[in-house]
Amino acid sequence: MAESVERLQQRVQELERELAQERSRRVLGGGDGVGGRARIEKMSPEVVDSNPYSRLMALKRMGIVNDYEKIRTFAVAIVGVGGVGSVTAEMLTRCGIGKNGGLEEGKPVDLVLSCVDNFEARMTINTACNELGQIWMESGVSENAVSGHIQLIIPGESACFACAPPLVVAANIDEKTLKREGVCAASLPTTMGVVAGILVQNVLKFLLNFGTVSFYLGYNAMQDFFPTMSMKPNPQCDDRNCRKQQEEYKKKAAALPKQEVVQEEEKIIHEDNEWARRFCT
Repeated sequence: MAESVERLQQRVQELERELAQERSRRVLGGGDGVGGRARIEKMSPEVVDSNPYSRLMALKRMGIVNDYEKIRTFAVAIVGVGGVGSVTAEMLTRCGIGKNGGLEEGKPVDLVLSCVDNFEARMTINTACNELGQIWMESGVSENAVSGHIQLIIPGESACFACAPPLVVAANIDEKTLKREGVCAASLPTTMGVVAGILVQNVLKFLLNFGTVSFYLGYNAMQDFFPTMSMKPNPQCDDRNCRKQQEEYKKKAAALPKQEVVQEEEKIIHEDNEWARRFCT
């Protein structure tokens, strides 16, 4: 028995030495000790096999994004890394996001992404973001797994999650009481992938300032329908911090210089046509 334990200990020591040698080899070869490629500090448009960002930088050359390399300066916090959150994290990493996870406690972030699957967690995120004035995006997939949505929430400017809450939240029903033993919601990876995709697309448009940023974008897989809308905040929202943010937003909006709208007069077609009437045949 003692001999077997001694052999195992020797084998463990051998493996530890081999692992240390491999790490040293990778570091000397220009890697970071984990992978074979060194960390890329600056994005480059150079088209070579060793540059994973050349196609992303092509967006700048084609006039879609003015300054794509700014993506490296942003910090995004993802809450929930399940079906939607894990795909979202992967996509953001592939897009070159600067800080994705591993954020220092107390440090600010540019955007919070909610990828949770219950209303209680959403309300908790909503409360925290209203208190801090933190812009965030909410996402979700329906229980039947064939529809989903994303929503941009700017405290004070757009409706928060408590402004128009789902019936479960409005009625103060405990979600746990609705669950039945042996019954679970459906899950479809394709729907979660689509929702994650439109969420990350909205994140990129918001951070890099291109295209139209959606305040609400839905997805119905059965009809391939993508409804969009924007919702104003509720002045009687139950969240006092939401009402406070609304007042602050109104003050900021009132302080902005008003833009005069110049309305051009229609030219009269004929001098004797004082009513500017048009006749079509």
